[in-house]
Amino acid sequence: MNRAQAVTLASSIAGAVIVALDGTVLTVAQPALRRDLDASYGQVQWTSTGYLVAVASLLVFAGRLGDRYGHRRTFAIGMLGFAAASAGIGVAPGIGWVIALRVAQGACGALLQPATLGMLRAAFPPDRLGMPLAVRTSAIGLAAAAGPVAGGALVAGPGWRAVFFLGVGPAVLFGALALAGREAPRARARSGAPRLDLPGALLLALALGCAVHTLATAGQPGRAGPVTVTLTALAAAAAFVRHERRAADPLLPPDVIGSAAVGAALAVLVAASAALSGTLFVITYVLQDTLGLDPLQSALRSLPLAALMILAAPVCPVLLRRLGARATAGAAMAALAVGVLVLARASGTFALCGGFALLGAGFGTVLVAATQVVVREAAVASAGVAGGLQQTMMNVGPALGVAAATALRGLGGGAGLPLAVLAGTAAAGAVAARALPGRTPADRAPVDAAGQDGWASTSRWGRWWSSRSRLVRR
Repeated sequence: MNRAQAVTLASSIAGAVIVALDGTVLTVAQPALRRDLDASYGQVQWTSTGYLVAVASLLVFAGRLGDRYGHRRTFAIGMLGFAAASAGIGVAPGIGWVIALRVAQGACGALLQPATLGMLRAAFPPDRLGMPLAVRTSAIGLAAAAGPVAGGALVAGPGWRAVFFLGVGPAVLFGALALAGREAPRARARSGAPRLDLPGALLLALALGCAVHTLATAGQPGRAGPVTVTLTALAAAAAFVRHERRAADPLLPPDVIGSAAVGAALAVLVAASAALSGTLFVITYVLQDTLGLDPLQSALRSLPLAALMILAAPVCPVLLRRLGARATAGAAMAALAVGVLVLARASGTFALCGGFALLGAGFGTVLVAATQVVVREAAVASAGVAGGLQQTMMNVGPALGVAAATALRGLGGGAGLPLAVLAGTAAAGAVAARALPGRTPADRAPVDAAGQDGWASTSRWGRWWSSRSRLVRR
């Protein structure tokens, strides 16, 4: 690894960790924030929902911006904007300011998250991506484990406002470094770059924003207009598909949307993140309400999840080389499903720790394996869009899992039904993993002059999409 690759990897890790820390520490800070600003529970919920809607709406378009103007540049703008919004929240005079700045933070997070993957794709050869992605995933797991501890210490000490200053310094540092640096040579090759598909971006943002809003507020009583928002999401999604079929320069390039492997990897990521987040939501109530554990005791029993996620990530590249993505992701999804079933019946400390360990090992492995497929299958010129799709699935999946768990808990019968459905979701992800590349993927074409490689194994839908786009250009 040369110096430029090391700096790129450090920047990618910093961006991912800052976003992960922000999400975990916010949960700890919300009760104190509500009391200090005299806010309602609904207003505090919007500090999370507003961020989710903004980031999910803009991820794919932000990835396209990185493909066109440079991932390092969009990463720098995103990091500096994220730092400014975080600092603003730390001095906000009221809950309205906090919500507005959280939305701005989500927009900046959408800029930097696809860029963290796009920079890696441009800096590392396709066959060397496994370990950088593994290190990045381990860092995310460490941040997720350390976030509640750091947030609790800050809230108990200086107060909730200090939580939002936690990542300001690193964000400014890495944002400035990225702004001062140069784009990788392959990332600068933009001859004949496609035009930005603004209508497609608006339609996709509307569809994703409404969908995430519906999922994030599904369990809240008294929410107005859920049917209207859902219908809007469906109408915008239909209009987006129709527009993309006719667009000369579609927002989702054929080499990404037409890849059977990319589609399977995205489905696996949705299933894995939905199963994990939904299970954690349900098991929190089991630990504290059914088993009578306090929050600290519950947190201690869940530590194997973070530990195994950190340990599994660097092992995954070895498994990918020996077994291929298909077998690795399939086995990991099966382990995730078994972990959910173990937790559904566990009551003792040993069984609970074992179930959490299976969740961590399965999810850490799947995250590396599926992300590598998404990033590696896409051409360098489409790495930002691929990264945006990966990050979108990682936002939609948890919202879907928690919404499903909330609805199933409302049917009565305790935790058994939602956990059984979530285990089935993980098992469905194992089935979807069968469409991932094996140990020796076929149709690996050499890199062409435009910097695009032949890793993408295009499906029938992709070939149709490509031919349609060529006809429109004519």
